[in-house]
Amino acid sequence: MMKNIKRILLDKTFQMGVLAIILLSSCDKGFEEMNVNPNAFTNPVLGNLFTASLIRTAGTGTNDRNRTNIKYFAGTMQYMASLGINWSGDKNYENNQFGDLFETIYNTHLKELQQILTATEDDPELINEYAMANIWRVFVLHRATDMYGDVPYTEAGQGYINGIFKPKYDKQSDIYPTMLAQLETSINQLDPTKSTFGSNDVLYQGSIVKWKTFAYSLMLRLGMRLSNVDSELAKTWVQKAIAGGVMASNADIAKIDHVEGNGNTQNWDAFELKRESFPESNQGKGPVKLAKTLIDALITGNDPRLPFYATLWDGNIRAQQIGKLPTTTNPAVQRGLPNGYDATTIKTVIPGYTNNMLVEFSEPNTGTIASLNAPSIIMSYSEVEFLLAEAALRGWGDGMVSEHYNKAITANMESTNLFPLVTLYAGESVIQQSAIKTYLAAHPLDENASFDLQMEQIFTQFWLAHFMYFDNFEAFSTWRRTGYPILVPPNYPGNFTGGKALVRLRYPVSEATLNKDNYDQAVANQGPDLYTTPVWWDK
Repeated sequence: MMKNIKRILLDKTFQMGVLAIILLSSCDKGFEEMNVNPNAFTNPVLGNLFTASLIRTAGTGTNDRNRTNIKYFAGTMQYMASLGINWSGDKNYENNQFGDLFETIYNTHLKELQQILTATEDDPELINEYAMANIWRVFVLHRATDMYGDVPYTEAGQGYINGIFKPKYDKQSDIYPTMLAQLETSINQLDPTKSTFGSNDVLYQGSIVKWKTFAYSLMLRLGMRLSNVDSELAKTWVQKAIAGGVMASNADIAKIDHVEGNGNTQNWDAFELKRESFPESNQGKGPVKLAKTLIDALITGNDPRLPFYATLWDGNIRAQQIGKLPTTTNPAVQRGLPNGYDATTIKTVIPGYTNNMLVEFSEPNTGTIASLNAPSIIMSYSEVEFLLAEAALRGWGDGMVSEHYNKAITANMESTNLFPLVTLYAGESVIQQSAIKTYLAAHPLDENASFDLQMEQIFTQFWLAHFMYFDNFEAFSTWRRTGYPILVPPNYPGNFTGGKALVRLRYPVSEATLNKDNYDQAVANQGPDLYTTPVWWDK
């Protein structure tokens, strides 16, 4: 499949138009050509456009994931920590990259999708392409509204087609019901007798069954998002999703595979981390490390994922990685860096600290989850089972809460086989069933506990599991909705939240000038354009 991705991405985005020549015959006139540029691309190659939209949303070739998913939310979720100030989420310090996700979504992610939708909406033979593009559009824009709140939705991307360059902002309270209804409509449009994107669909290779499963799983996520603001509406959509058929195993995971060696095919998160956050030339003294909150939780829980997540720096040197990882992934040598400190203030919590001590702190394992060959996990079966556990706890779904909880953890640990197979501590390349059973026995869900305590267990485990997928967007959203795990925000001097938790991103500065009227209306509806203004569903 990776060869197909390379071929697709190297193909032209548009096909050459056929030069139409009209031959006009008359006794006194010669031949005339239509006024058509023979060198112009006129007909979009829909499959190539879809491929581009998928991989760009996964981060390939764009700045948004590194600057928001990682620099903001890896720190906010206390997965990673930095002594520098450009990692905003680590210490809630401004880095002026808060609008990158917004701008990339509206300027890049939607561009190909809108062309596909326009080209397919009136063609019944292309109904699957139309439905899949709409499902993906929901995925793209749900990320936008979750991070910013009120955003352009109904007029999003219309500049490319209809010349709407100053789109109105829709209220999030309107966007969510619209997204859920769109998912239902698109699912019902999928037709196994019609064509699909085929191999250009690098997510599911054109499988109608898989796209339905993905759409229902996304419906489950979005439905549960409403649990604190409209529980009845949330229940309705959660139950629709479950009845329709959500992911049932790791075979249903929505993922984009990667292979190193090409900017269009390698894992972009891993590339950016390696390039900027802990390059080999730093010899372990780069300012970015795994966070103490995460490492301590993994060590305390005797978690078998620790060797897959963490290594000391010399295990990240490619030339020696194979020989080093069995030793550098030993849980006994892992250490996390506290969030919210710089190279001076860190001395208040680590007496006698010097920069040379950075080599003692753990880094994300570039042999496994942070490998250039690691897949981008768009949505996991593990997440679905955690949400099903919550649904059962609320009385909205079937099965025992503990059954779904156990399946979620098991699915996450078993998904280590999706990542590059390298020998780690104790000779392991994947987490064995015996280790999974031991972990579940040591961390059983207490079904006799209160609702809140069970929610804390479920979503603390969600947090531990979700780091594997580098989807900090979803970890951040789930944490805001549930309140778990319980994290103490840093209070770094001069921080932009006043020591409070960051709960959204600010709109790009450009919106306040180029789309001022709509921006002003959004601020009037939602509240001040601050990092501490919660989005609608975050109650």
